Formats: sequence, structure tokens, C-alpha cells
Amino acid sequence: MASPVVTARTPTLAPGSKPLPRPPHSHAGFTLVELMVVLLLIGLVSGLAGLALRDSASSALEREALRLSALLEAGRAEARASGVAVRFELITDPSSQPNGETYRFVGVSPGVLPPGHWLSPQVQVSLPQASALVLGPEPLIPPQRVELRLNEQKLTLATDGLSPFAVREPEAKP
Repeated sequence: MASPVVTARTPTLAPGSKPLPRPPHSHAGFTLVELMVVLLLIGLVSGLAGLALRDSASSALEREALRLSALLEAGRAEARASGVAVRFELITDPSSQPNGETYRFVGVSPGVLPPGHWLSPQVQVSLPQASALVLGPEPLIPPQRVELRLNEQKLTLATDGLSPFAVREPEAKP
């Protein structure tokens, strides 16, 4: 016995009638590519937000400390090269200075080091051990410290006399 042949029937439309619209293909969820794109965007936005939320006072104080460290080392190098004693002094009353300097290098030729202004005017600097830092001309100078403050942040630059001025970790209090 032969099997019956099944053929697909197309519905016949009555004259003047319109065909029924087909339902659109719908998704049951998201594709893997869509999920990966969303996760990538979330990661980028959270990374950028983390960088933008960094404490600006902390980074400003770090910039000041690095800049001051470089200036002090330049003063030491100038003292050794010229054989003249160089001192770093804080100016207690900047309004008394013609250009409003807040610190100066004594013993350095004019124009060798930039003018004595802090990048951030709110920075407070103190020399806890002396009234000035001695930067040479001898290669071995006494151990010295400079404290920088900005709002609640505090950094200490120090040298043992032989090594360069660098940011030191706060000392542990007993």
C-alpha cells in the first residue's frame, strides 16, 4: 500500500480580503553579545568613576611634595656645583615680598630655580627642626625634614643627609 502524499495547503482568501499579519519574531531573552556589551559598559563607567572620585587634596599634596623634592635636589646640586652654601627658607609674610613668594633659595643665582610659589595656595609648609634647610655645598648634609599640609592631609619630605629628599611614611606612634 502506498503512503499518502502530504502537501502543504495555502489558505485561500476570499476575494477582496487582506491576508492576516504574521506575528513578529520575538526574543525570549538577551543574547550573549548584548549581555557582554552591557557588562563592558558597566565596567568602563565604574572604572572612570573611581578615577574621578580620587581625593583631590591628596593628589594636590602629592604633586606639591614631588615638586618640592625636585626643587630641593636641584638646590643641592647647584650648591655642590658652585661650591656656595644654599639654604631653603620659608617666608613668613608673603605679602611683604614684591612678587608674593612663599619660599626662597638663598645662595642660588637668580633664574636658576623657579619663583617660590606653591601650586596650591592652601598648602601649609613647616620646617619642624630648623628655620631653614641647609642644602650644601658639602655632599653630606644634616638629616632634615619638611612637613606639608593641605586640609586634613599631611606629608613629610625627609633626607638622612646622604639620600635625596623623598616622601617618608608617617612614623608609628606607641
